[in-house]
Amino acid sequence: MLHCTDRHYRYLARLMSKKCFLYTEMITTGALIYGDRDRWLSLHKQENPVALQLGGSNPGEMARCAEFAEEYGFDEVNINVGCPSDRVQAGKFGACLMLEPTTVANCIRAMKSVSEIEITVKTRIGVDNEDSYEFLRKFVDSVISAGCNTVIIHARKAVLSGLTPRQNRTIPPLHYDYVYRLKQENPEIKIIINGGIRNKSAISEHLQYVDGVMIGREAYDNPYFLSDVDEFIFNTKTNTPSRFDVLEEYKSYVQTELDNGIPLKILAQHIFGLFNGMPGARSWRRYLSEHIYAKDAGLEVINQAVKAIIEHEQIAIAS
Repeated sequence: MLHCTDRHYRYLARLMSKKCFLYTEMITTGALIYGDRDRWLSLHKQENPVALQLGGSNPGEMARCAEFAEEYGFDEVNINVGCPSDRVQAGKFGACLMLEPTTVANCIRAMKSVSEIEITVKTRIGVDNEDSYEFLRKFVDSVISAGCNTVIIHARKAVLSGLTPRQNRTIPPLHYDYVYRLKQENPEIKIIINGGIRNKSAISEHLQYVDGVMIGREAYDNPYFLSDVDEFIFNTKTNTPSRFDVLEEYKSYVQTELDNGIPLKILAQHIFGLFNGMPGARSWRRYLSEHIYAKDAGLEVINQAVKAIIEHEQIAIAS
């Protein structure tokens, strides 16, 4: 979810769900140790619970970043052992680390030695030809032995060469049965399933076999997906906001961030899919895509995009 689940998107998500556990985009240890730490780790006061998803393989650096996460108020650090991109492989982290379970275990031990917050792992079911259930089980056994009590599993293997990251999200077949079996054999460990889950009925089905469900692209491409999860999943009675209600609240946040020098293109990219499935959604997306990149673009762009939706609805009614 690089460039997707940044702090602006997470603010948007919190307008719809107070209960779901949010994750940052994957952030490398180098970005935190040598870069602008506040940019990556500053949290909004209403953002928790939230996890820092971390990319790295050096135990000392990973431990230092776990300390940063605790200092900034994160609830969890999640080690990414699932991303298949070439750039991530070159940095010796992501899915290629499934082939180095000892390295991952050493990172977990180092992080737990300096931090009290939970350390978790997000992984695939396998890598290239190493895609048997036995391979997955041995990898998970290794991280459990190092002190990891929660494993998030994207139920596809990663193909490290020959497929793009986008293709890796759709082409390798899903093996939900691997994840179910892993939970059955490790009842004391929290197992969370991920991959190809796009509706509430699928969530309900998976929750019969595992402890949790992670939603990725669907929650980003169609953010209003989150509007009723507190009631549907957590049995919390809420007044589900309309899409326009969500947008009005987000607009207030956008103006504050614009005043702080954040360009509209960064803030508005997260609301492209807010009206997905509604009449006028295409007009909304088109207007945003044509205007948010202007140098001095401001809140008026979003307001005009809303008018594009309303005009589309009026035309549809008239016709």
